[in-house]
Amino acid sequence: MTGTSPLQPNLVFETVPGRTLEGNPLKDPAPRRVPVYLPPSYDGTRRFPVIYLLAGFASTGTSFMNFSFGRRTIPEMVDNMIRMGEMEETILVMPDCMTRYGGSQYVDSTATGPYESYLTDELIPFIDSRFSTLSAGRHRAIAGKSSGGFGAIRLAMRHRGLFAAVACHSGDMAFELCYRPNFPAAARTLERYQGSIAAFFNNWESLDKKPRGEFALLDALAMSAAYSPRHSGEVPENMDLPFDPFTCELVPEIWEKWLRFDPIQMIAKAEYRDALGSLDLLFLDCGSQDEYNLQFGHRIFSRLLKAAGINHRYEEFPDTHADTSYRYRSSLPLLAAQIAP
Repeated sequence: MTGTSPLQPNLVFETVPGRTLEGNPLKDPAPRRVPVYLPPSYDGTRRFPVIYLLAGFASTGTSFMNFSFGRRTIPEMVDNMIRMGEMEETILVMPDCMTRYGGSQYVDSTATGPYESYLTDELIPFIDSRFSTLSAGRHRAIAGKSSGGFGAIRLAMRHRGLFAAVACHSGDMAFELCYRPNFPAAARTLERYQGSIAAFFNNWESLDKKPRGEFALLDALAMSAAYSPRHSGEVPENMDLPFDPFTCELVPEIWEKWLRFDPIQMIAKAEYRDALGSLDLLFLDCGSQDEYNLQFGHRIFSRLLKAAGINHRYEEFPDTHADTSYRYRSSLPLLAAQIAP
């Protein structure tokens, strides 16, 4: 590990072997290069808490370092807040869970690979063995936006004690509202390919510039691969769509599989409510003009949390879904303070 200029965040890149991902159906790489931000006083002796930051759909860990004029990258934002005394010193890990479909939703799937297990059983122990971390769950947090926010809240619900604090920014929930409105656009695109998922996907992968108008179908395929994988069938037709491509009517038995992943539905189970109730901090926010209707899902989720007596913080802000990484300025200092020693 090498140091950097005091004016630049100390970033290192670790290659995680990815043994969990070996032999995945999409033949995506098993080893993953993961950016890790180290706080200013990191010297390998003092131990630090860790925040895992999950990227949204069609993004990955390195996406947090994308340069944008007039705006700090996430590592730059965090480093600046720490140096200004606005945030506790914390290690920040930005995982790579990308797939050929554009993302994994951070779930275990026979259509994409065991990405939930990769995170919980391989990546976290790897980071704890490679860096000077405080490895107890009370010193670990997880956060993300959009699909990353969905991943953060779902992993916290399913792995009680693994994280002490969670931030879910505009996370996928209330599937009826956030996913279903996109199905007609996906069906129209699929019809142009005579109903052939393979014809669409092969063409998509061959293009240097992806057609924006066809993104709804790619998104539907990725979510189907995560939520309703097919135990038979060749890539890319190794998932079941939740709608009839001809009429766009829901297929009830497939849609039911999707709903099992919806945080709105998951919170009905006592084990998941208990997991959320055990957190030291649960932070949620969403833009009040979110074009995927996620503000409504978050309002419902917040209401259910209140009904269950689960302490949480929910904020809305006047913005849409895109380009809201500035909201990490609100959540990450809270997470860092909660997991600090």
